[in-house]
Amino acid sequence: MPETEVFQMTETRDSGDLTFPDPSLCSHPEGLVAWGGTCEPQLMLTAYRQGIFPWYEEGGPVLWWSPDPRMVFDLAHHQLPRRLVRHLRHSSWRLTCDRAFDEVIRACAGPREGQTGTWITPAMIKAFEHLHQMGWAHSIEVWDQRQLIGGVYGLVAGRIFCAESKFHHKTNASKVALAGLFQTLRDASFELVDAQVHNPHLVRLGAVDMSRKAFLNRLKRGLENSGGHPRQRAGDWSDIEHVVGEMPWEQAPL
Repeated sequence: MPETEVFQMTETRDSGDLTFPDPSLCSHPEGLVAWGGTCEPQLMLTAYRQGIFPWYEEGGPVLWWSPDPRMVFDLAHHQLPRRLVRHLRHSSWRLTCDRAFDEVIRACAGPREGQTGTWITPAMIKAFEHLHQMGWAHSIEVWDQRQLIGGVYGLVAGRIFCAESKFHHKTNASKVALAGLFQTLRDASFELVDAQVHNPHLVRLGAVDMSRKAFLNRLKRGLENSGGHPRQRAGDWSDIEHVVGEMPWEQAPL
């Protein structure tokens, strides 16, 4: 089967005119599928549903990726670290969904120790805020009383949740956000959390590498069989609210 070169997108007012190449044919060693175009919300949805995501620096062209392997959390087999489970069971923090999406994505885009710049550009923020308004992008928030101390955001693609970024202002708050996300997704019959690229920190939290072929197959099957639970469709998750220590962590895989 022939392999593709990196495909150049062209800007257009009608994102329906833009198509991505088949990512399974990508020959780029780091998974660069295409470049150019814009972070228009409908185009973003199309990309994620094909296993492609944007990742680029401010001022440069939009770069579209589908790496091989792909880092994922497989919810059927994922195990939370025991130390984290102990913390969860004794936490008085509060967990919500879709109550502070704008604050979460901006906190994720903020400066981090040891890093310069961010890939969460103003255009990306605008696109994800639009996707949130459309009901496809969601946030998990962690609160200590009225203070937002951690969170994670991403978007729904069938039975896969594409997690984009997380942040914390207190120790373990981003881990609590991830754990809350996993529990929320299990309750809604999701199968995978897409973490995109290999990261040792995520491996310590239970993420695993999956071949691009296997990931694309799971994504395709999940899109074909989605909709069985309302949270797999566009909608509002703001009805979700828990005290972290009162959630049924004993039911989470250990």
